[in-house]
Amino acid sequence: MAANKDSVKVAVRVRPFNKREKDASSRCIISMNSNTTTIYDPRNPQNRKTFTFDYAYWSHSDFIKSKDGMLVPGEPNSRYADQRKVYQDLGQGILENSWQGYNATLLAYGQTGSGKSYSMIGNTVNQGIIPAICEELFKEIRENRDSNRQHQVSFSMLEIYNEQVVDLLSKSKAPGGLKVREDQQRGFYVEGLKSVPCESYGQIERLMEQGTRARTTASTNMNACSSRSHMVITIQLKQICTKENLTKQSNINLVDLAGSERQRSSGSEGDRLKEGTAVNLSLTTLGNVISSLAEVAVGKKSVHIPYRDSVLTKLLQSALGGNSRTVMIATLSPADICYEETLSTLRYAERTKKIQNQAVINESPSERLVKELKAENSKLLLKLSRLGQDGRRAEDETQGLRQLLSQNELQIQAIQALWQQHLEEARRDWEQQYADVTQERRMMQSFPYILNINEDPQLSGVVKHFIQEGEWELGLSDRASNVITVKGLGILDRHATFTNMNGKVAINPCGEAKVIVNGAPLLKGTELQHLDRIILGSNSTYLYIGFPSERRDEDWGRLDYDFFQSELAVAEGFDMDKLGDTSSKNGKANPSVLAVFHDYIKVMPMVTEANQMSQELNKGMEFKLEVKNLAMCDSKGHDLEKEITVKVTHKETKQVWVWSKAKFINRKFLMEELYQRHMEEDTMCVDREKDPFWDPVDCVHLGSAHVWLQSLAFCIKLEEQVEFLNSEGSEEAILQIHLVPCTATGEVLGEDDILIDPTELLGRRFDFQIHIIQGFGVKWLKEITDRGVQIGYSVYNHSHIFYTKCVWNHMNPTLEHKTQFAILSVSQDFLNYLQTNALVIDLWGLQAGCIEMASSMEDVTVTEEGSVIIDDLRTSVFCSTMETNGNHLPELYTQLTKLEQETELLRAINESLRKENACLKKQLKNTSTKENSESESKGGNHHRISSSASQPSLLPKRTDSRGSFRRGCDAEFAKALKVFYQSMSSVRRQLQLLRCHRPSEEDDLHGLQLFTEEQTKMLKGFGEQLELCISTLKQDVAAIVKRKRERSGIW
Repeated sequence: MAANKDSVKVAVRVRPFNKREKDASSRCIISMNSNTTTIYDPRNPQNRKTFTFDYAYWSHSDFIKSKDGMLVPGEPNSRYADQRKVYQDLGQGILENSWQGYNATLLAYGQTGSGKSYSMIGNTVNQGIIPAICEELFKEIRENRDSNRQHQVSFSMLEIYNEQVVDLLSKSKAPGGLKVREDQQRGFYVEGLKSVPCESYGQIERLMEQGTRARTTASTNMNACSSRSHMVITIQLKQICTKENLTKQSNINLVDLAGSERQRSSGSEGDRLKEGTAVNLSLTTLGNVISSLAEVAVGKKSVHIPYRDSVLTKLLQSALGGNSRTVMIATLSPADICYEETLSTLRYAERTKKIQNQAVINESPSERLVKELKAENSKLLLKLSRLGQDGRRAEDETQGLRQLLSQNELQIQAIQALWQQHLEEARRDWEQQYADVTQERRMMQSFPYILNINEDPQLSGVVKHFIQEGEWELGLSDRASNVITVKGLGILDRHATFTNMNGKVAINPCGEAKVIVNGAPLLKGTELQHLDRIILGSNSTYLYIGFPSERRDEDWGRLDYDFFQSELAVAEGFDMDKLGDTSSKNGKANPSVLAVFHDYIKVMPMVTEANQMSQELNKGMEFKLEVKNLAMCDSKGHDLEKEITVKVTHKETKQVWVWSKAKFINRKFLMEELYQRHMEEDTMCVDREKDPFWDPVDCVHLGSAHVWLQSLAFCIKLEEQVEFLNSEGSEEAILQIHLVPCTATGEVLGEDDILIDPTELLGRRFDFQIHIIQGFGVKWLKEITDRGVQIGYSVYNHSHIFYTKCVWNHMNPTLEHKTQFAILSVSQDFLNYLQTNALVIDLWGLQAGCIEMASSMEDVTVTEEGSVIIDDLRTSVFCSTMETNGNHLPELYTQLTKLEQETELLRAINESLRKENACLKKQLKNTSTKENSESESKGGNHHRISSSASQPSLLPKRTDSRGSFRRGCDAEFAKALKVFYQSMSSVRRQLQLLRCHRPSEEDDLHGLQLFTEEQTKMLKGFGEQLELCISTLKQDVAAIVKRKRERSGIW
């Protein structure tokens, strides 16, 4: 049969905002016009990229919900694309290709939560593509019944997780999953995959429910998330036309791919095991296959297509570049916070549309075999007749031919009877399933039960455990009759007991079993209320449904997986308020804070599971979820952007690591793989380099201290003791530090050099020293002595980080680090830096075996005296010129010359303004003298005028005296300011402590009362000290002014 070249058709669909995005006041970054889709960069709206696809579906807005819950266009001309529209464009084409005898494939690709499952499966009211195809298939079979035409439909459903194939319709599970084999005729196929004959859409619907239930159970048992697995549904349609002696067979493959962000999560920064996870292999290989096929499509020769590198790509070989007509639907998240993932999805889809397949009409392999057997039988019969005509007595040969003929006939009958046999087996299964469903519905109307809640909404509400009258044990064991068997991480053989007596249900944990109800750990038995939330073991989540009499028309949908985790986080003392400022300028929740909170509740159950796996595998690691920069601020005192980190501690050695969220998620995947191998093979043999629980020791950031630089702007020496505060605002150590203004040769400036007006520094050279003397009470060294500390900091816009020497095994380390810095020409920008910024000093903890941090001086320019230059324009331009192409030299030199000219111009303008200011002062003085003379003349005292005029030599003396008064007063002002700034440094420290002062998570009511009292005292002390500082300054200034007035009549 000739092949038809056919490009893969690609559709994109954008969903509405979800609750999280609405709460964060997200902006839509997607626009669509006809078949074009444009994405805007939220950081730079002018940066936009446009893509063209076969279909572009706008499902973000312009819709309403009908009375029966269907989402439909809001107006007749609305551009909203509902489920029906998507099916008509994509699903009907797939079904038509199948009727013609072509293989057809539909791939759903996109970020987790972008709407893949909704488009593919949908819900009861808003039917997705897969159920719509199945329903329409049997509708057409019913409408086109013909005695000369038979239809055979079979259904299979599998899941690929961690490179293992799981048959979702089989009750028995093969260790390590099913094997993928290759056949010359069939290509790649799954050996032993159950394919169930179906006679109606209702049967397929029940099979999908059965597969979803198996997928949920597997997800719970292996603590795996459905977003990390691929689901493949195959519907095989065979059309037998007896009249034409023709049989056509086609396979419809419906593939729901894992979340596309899994390709990126493993590429976590700095993770040595970033390529190690098999969870990520299938999607990565699929991307490589699509890229290779796109290169082939544009004419590139000798391109290797890596189909064999993963299980998924083996099974999709015919769908990608092979014998299939293929459609991909790429689902998009519209929110600005998903920009990177959405752009990645669009680029992926653009590559896919270049792929060309070669589809042919398929003849059934079994029918082909029947034809071959019948042809062989005809030849055998002809041969037998010839033997009889020739009168030969070849009885042995005749007997052999008749046996072969008989075997062929039996094989033909077996092939034809096989379908009927499978159909009968399926009917018996239908009867059993129907009885089970009827029994379940009857029990739902009679007994309370617990209902599973899954991270994937499609898998929630699938598993029900009924609590009948009496006492029921819950756990792994299934040996007794009154047992509710639940599997999952941290579930014990006897985990808890349910008691259903007198219309009340109670739950009681067994021994040390972990049971959480409504966010609170359960230590003793408690009575359950309708819609209570239960967490068993590490993270097996269930919703308790009470007796039928307790049930109302409640909205159970709000009690989703995120609700469980949010409730647990709040109960453990973590909520939005703990993250600081939770409201933005428009009064809504701060998007960045909300994003951190959602990240926290997403990672929190993963941390619990990692701790459980570490315990069961005897790894000795403890994982703790933390918020980086929770109580830290930048050099201007503004809160730093918060992010989720995981602190890892070895229980025996007390070694510490801090992993980013991305790195931890990647490691969690690898831990699951290791745990799965341990459960299947009961072995933990793994090289240390490949062990996801192990990492080389590294330096740990312990905290930061802030030293405000304002005193340097007035050339005042600052002697400080500042606290190092960790992420949560707790004190880690005390640091003694001096900031010393000095001359170029390092001579410390005295009180006579103190400035009243910092602008006097403009255009001048300014030197200062940072002298880090000693640390006190370092908690890092108090816990374990075999540790060290180092301190690092950077100054102004200089990119270089300066480190002190490392000090080991001393709680009060003597550092004695002194560095002198020089500003060759003080600019207004540097002056602003001194007046508004703090020097941020980082405290680093070192552990045995880690590499000390060193300051490389290669990129540092120093003066002849040895001062580090932090504003040398010529040096920075020279360095950048050396790094760039030599062709840019003239351009950079021109820019430098222009900057120098502008600087000279500004200096000239400044000098002119100074002269003009001096002239105005002189005019003002003359005017004042003239007014005094006129007032005296109006008094009529001629003698005083003459006397005054006869003593001109006294005026210069008076002027000199007033100048000396001013110099003396300036020095007094400088001393008063110095005292004020030193006292204000203490006030700033108290303010920082107040900001970080929070109640303990374990505090009860009494503890909170004590916290309130302590907070009140701190506020009172802060207010008194602030008032004292200002009052002292006022008194000093008033005294100086008074003395000036006493010394001079003008003052």
